[in-house]
Amino acid sequence: MISGRTFVKTAKAAALLVALQCGMGGAAQAATLTQEEALAVHKRATIVDTHNDTMMKVIDKNTWLPLVNIREATSFHIDIPKLEQGGLNVPFFAAYTAPYLSTDNKVDYTLTNSRILALISALHWTVNNNSDKMGLARSVAEVESLLQAKKIAAVASIEGAYSLKADNGIELLRQYNDLGVRAIVFTHNYSNDLGEGINNAYKDGTASQGGLTELGKTAVQEMNRLGMIIDVSHLNEATFWGVVQTTNAPIIASHSGAYALKDHVRNLKDDQIRAIAKTGGVVNIPYWKALIAAGEKVDCSQMVDHIDYVVKVAGVDHVGLGSDFDGAPMLSDLEDCSALPKITLELAKRGYTQSDIEKILGGNSLRVMKDVWHRADAKNRADAPVVTPALQMGEVIATPLPLLSAKIDAGKGATLKDAGIKVIIDGKIYKPAYNKATGVVQFQVTESLATNYHVVTFEAENDRGQVSREARTFYVQ
Repeated sequence: MISGRTFVKTAKAAALLVALQCGMGGAAQAATLTQEEALAVHKRATIVDTHNDTMMKVIDKNTWLPLVNIREATSFHIDIPKLEQGGLNVPFFAAYTAPYLSTDNKVDYTLTNSRILALISALHWTVNNNSDKMGLARSVAEVESLLQAKKIAAVASIEGAYSLKADNGIELLRQYNDLGVRAIVFTHNYSNDLGEGINNAYKDGTASQGGLTELGKTAVQEMNRLGMIIDVSHLNEATFWGVVQTTNAPIIASHSGAYALKDHVRNLKDDQIRAIAKTGGVVNIPYWKALIAAGEKVDCSQMVDHIDYVVKVAGVDHVGLGSDFDGAPMLSDLEDCSALPKITLELAKRGYTQSDIEKILGGNSLRVMKDVWHRADAKNRADAPVVTPALQMGEVIATPLPLLSAKIDAGKGATLKDAGIKVIIDGKIYKPAYNKATGVVQFQVTESLATNYHVVTFEAENDRGQVSREARTFYVQ
């Protein structure tokens, strides 16, 4: 038996030994990893990047239809050969938009929604055209299945939810979830109906105030329910703290650095970093040189300084990677995603352990994905309705007055609730016609659809209370 005094001395000695042995990662280590060992860690690790803008480069700049298949080498920061070379397993592909304004200088919500849907459609198109190489991951199980098959697990996200407004915003949010979107940052730089961005002003130049709005609070709560990750990059401080006070799930900053190292409005102050960590979330460090350091030539070592800093402030469990590939000028020695092993080599050089490197490269982000995505409002889906829309994802149609239809199977031994059959178009709910004999649901659009891209969701509920939803984007030519 150890006496109390002996235990205290022993504990102090052990603590001193650990302190002497600890590297930046905060874990005891015998020796720095060699370059060969570090590259082996990189190869084994699941690497997650929580923000890129590649889909903006995939679509045609005029029609917004998908145009460039990233299966072959491109001039982009990201394409499939570069993803494979750099070992990037789980890239978050953002649907980015600023608000589009109408002729009277007001937000054109329909056009803004069309732009978001164009980029989501582009990701579906990319995945469908490269199904032997990648898949769209809507759940952690799908991430794991894709990785086991040695495929890229693409995650859909939104940067700038300028399409959401009071009358249909929450239902449209649910439709984005139907399309596989699993993370959203409410604003880009301009403020919107959800809250204030870093410009503290709306697109028309009007100053904003108040931080997170009531609609924003409702959106936070609904995202928590749906199991969607809330991203706080680009939020001003008032909106940031509103999100922190409202959420009951971990949050992320998908591409933000440490303000203490570079005083840029897009970076996070120490109390913000600690607040994200307190939710169980992750600060993901970008490679956009303007957020890392001053000067024209900013390198990977300076980016890893930000990783070191977040580790110092919040711990190694709360830092990850969020490049901003194809959306900003990159580091001088990290020109595209094929160069990602340089980050691992720099982490190893600084004494991070294998375990901590794996956390930073993707383990921490995977933990948040597990923590948040499992919160989806999942009901018992055994024998749930099976909904099969007639439209293919991203299908081009010739009329702005389409007849939208789907086939519904109520589920074994079940019947459909008449009130539970809905068609939702761009966040607005309609009652369709339903033929019980054929199981076909139809809705004739009677008001001409403006803009090109739209989203339709078919919802069905059976007498057991099981609900199924299937969504498709479509393009009005």
